[in-house]
Amino acid sequence: MDNKNTEICSCYSIHEDALKHVKNDLPKEEILFQLADFFKIFGDSTRLKILYALSIEEMCVCDISNLLNMSQSAISHQLKTLRQSKLVKFRRDGKVVYYSLDDDHIRSVLKQGFDHVME
Repeated sequence: MDNKNTEICSCYSIHEDALKHVKNDLPKEEILFQLADFFKIFGDSTRLKILYALSIEEMCVCDISNLLNMSQSAISHQLKTLRQSKLVKFRRDGKVVYYSLDDDHIRSVLKQGFDHVME
């Protein structure tokens, strides 16, 4: 491995103030695991398409299936994952089940992600 292009710290002192500040603010391990799981959900392009669509309009499985040209079974599977992760919610209207984003935080995460990749 060529170490000439590797950026490493060449000092041997510890910056106590910075270390103490970060250490005091670092979330508990359980919270970090939950956050990691939250972001894993965004790692699938199909789920992102569903979330993006639901950020625009409440939709039923049939409509999402038609929009993404996928089977209702495949969409239902992804919606179950999104529901379990508390990213989407649903409501019944007779025989039709409508899905929407769980809250505006999800919309904000999507928007910030898109803003970042479009920079």
